[in-house]
Amino acid sequence: MNTQESSAATAAPVLVERHGRVGLLTLNRPQALNALDLQGVRLLDSALRRWAADPEVVGVVLRGASREGRPVALCAGGDLKFFHRAALAGDAELDAFFTEEYALNHLIHRYPKPYVALMDGIVMGGGMGISQGAALRVLTERSVLAMPETNIGLFPDVGGGWFLARCPGRLGEYLALSGHTLHAPDAIACGLGDVLVDSADLAGLCERLLQAREGGELQDIVAAAARPVPASALLEQREAIDRHFSLPDLSAVAASLRADEAEFAQRTLRALGHHSPMMMAVSLELVRRARGMALADELRMERDIMHHCFHPAGGGHGDAVEGIRALVIDKDRRPRWNPAGIDEVEEDAVRACFVSPWTAATHPLAALRG
Repeated sequence: MNTQESSAATAAPVLVERHGRVGLLTLNRPQALNALDLQGVRLLDSALRRWAADPEVVGVVLRGASREGRPVALCAGGDLKFFHRAALAGDAELDAFFTEEYALNHLIHRYPKPYVALMDGIVMGGGMGISQGAALRVLTERSVLAMPETNIGLFPDVGGGWFLARCPGRLGEYLALSGHTLHAPDAIACGLGDVLVDSADLAGLCERLLQAREGGELQDIVAAAARPVPASALLEQREAIDRHFSLPDLSAVAASLRADEAEFAQRTLRALGHHSPMMMAVSLELVRRARGMALADELRMERDIMHHCFHPAGGGHGDAVEGIRALVIDKDRRPRWNPAGIDEVEEDAVRACFVSPWTAATHPLAALRG
């Protein structure tokens, strides 16, 4: 059986299909590198909840559509142009997007059936959010993973604090602040991927997965396609990463990098120099708090921070709107961060980002458990 469940299928941002006993979700905005919008989040959530309750469905496969002339992508993140437009207009759909996206992330992490994410090509931001909770995270030699949010005045959300905190050593802090891109060997070494397969075999692998009759077959099918993983180049810098990114605050991290003449340290320092100082400080605190938190609590914390990003105290729009303007809208690549420098970040301002605007009972993610 091959049934297409989404309405206006060819135009829908997510194609929802059943193939026998396996559900197939195809992100379907290839012209936008399959960026997530609110309709797409709702389609994913609805299909996953329906299949979770359907005893005939034994597993789910997630993939991204491709378009000739565009880079391959599972999902490049959220729709930044929508974020910018909605923030300036005071559109309530922006708040709805983050609330519903984080609930979807939680659902995927706690999904009761095997969920296989085919993470081919670009997988960033929101794309990480809908794939890191998968039972099987399948990478190819074309995979490029990152949480680059500090570059646009945001922080690694969609559960990013939680899954980055669970990387070995201080790799989570490094990835959160730097937005460093990971190819398959580094991603697997960081615990952000499970299996490497050849991209040329991906279509065939997907077809074999859709023929599974039992959930346990999905892992066997993926394992049969796996190839050896090359050594991770990033792990060669593990000692330096742990030394620098274990320091107590952002200023100390930057000072340590500044004093280290090694090429890796200087390259990292240059990268941090382009990112929002406030959001790097927030991201550092996020990862460290998240190490001791349950996923549901961590996602509620992220929702609190995101509220402050788009509804900053004292009015205005903050670094998020400015960062998106500079990198996506006007493309001048000259964001005017507030504060402008790492050493100007005040700890009280960082702590204020973690204060919830809601009570426990009225929090938009109050229903999440575990």
